[in-house]
Parts: sequence; structure tokens; C-alpha cells
Amino acid sequence: MGISSHELHEEFPQYSDLIDQLKANDPKFGDKFKEYSELDQEIEGLERRDAPIGDDKLHRLKQKRAHLKDQIYQTLVQNGHAS
Repeated sequence: MGISSHELHEEFPQYSDLIDQLKANDPKFGDKFKEYSELDQEIEGLERRDAPIGDDKLHRLKQKRAHLKDQIYQTLVQNGHAS
């Protein structure tokens, strides 16, 4: 199984500066960023170790990560157009 990076600066390079700005100035965004990063690291760790975890649980973790990424992207788009 290939393991790919889902780090937000790599996922949205066009918003790299905005991500840093929002992390520093918007506590709600900072919380979502932290939650996403921790979840991404958990998923990556499970995949790298080939840890014993049910496919359903891994799928739910990945769905949660995708949902958070969608929320973060919407915030970036809204703030990107506002600047």
C-alpha cells in the first residue's frame, strides 16, 4: 500500500501563507488544523506500521480526515477571496 503525505501545506500549496496566517490569528482554524494534523499523523503511523486495525476503522479515520480537509479548504477559499 502506498503511503502519501496529506500535510495541508502540500495539499494546498497556493494557500501556504494563508494557512500560517490563520493558524496564528484564528483559534478556531488553529484547532481544526491541529485536529487534522494529529489525525493525519495517526493514519500515516497506522499505515507505516501496518498496524492491526480493522478496515472499517481506518476507513472512518480517513473519512473524518477528508471532512476536516473540506472544512479547512472552505475556510481558506473564503479568506483567500477576502484578502
